[in-house]
Amino acid sequence: MKLTDFTKVLVLGLILTVAASGCRKKPGQITPLPGSHAGNVPEATPAPGLAPAPGPESTAGVTGFPQIDPNARKDWPRDAKIFEADTVHFDFDSSVVKAGEKSKVSAVADYLKANPNDAVEIDGHCDERGTEEYNRSLGERRALALREQLISLGINPSIIDTVSYGKDRPADPGHDEAAWKQNRRGEFLLETPPAK
Repeated sequence: MKLTDFTKVLVLGLILTVAASGCRKKPGQITPLPGSHAGNVPEATPAPGLAPAPGPESTAGVTGFPQIDPNARKDWPRDAKIFEADTVHFDFDSSVVKAGEKSKVSAVADYLKANPNDAVEIDGHCDERGTEEYNRSLGERRALALREQLISLGINPSIIDTVSYGKDRPADPGHDEAAWKQNRRGEFLLETPPAK
């Protein structure tokens, strides 16, 4: 009787082991996509007009609006002073443009409407908290939120460039809430055509 119970347990254990390990099977016939060759993966090439601009991280073309080549204005002089008073500040871990900051975006839009040959670069920044990757992403979302605000005010998307610096360029090097509040920002830089 004991031998039979032992045999049952042994057989049950063997069945469970086989079931748990599964059976290995080679995949069946794979149907290749039209125009492809089996085992040949083509080299990825960026879509025209979406190549990254110089700087830590370009966000050009992310929203789907028509975008010109981001390198088209790489040699244009940039002026951060003209829009210095229009720096937009964000809440912690947020890319929402606060109601009190929207007048700053409107001032930038008014300037660009009055000067149609100029363009603007929006730089997204974060405070020092969070990982490098997270802050790059948050800086990008902040720059894109400001870009969307400008577009909603009638600015041509093709004259707006965005860059995320994450936590790399703090406005205040301090390590407290007062400094962090200044570092959570979006800055506008005027891009003017080079003198001929």
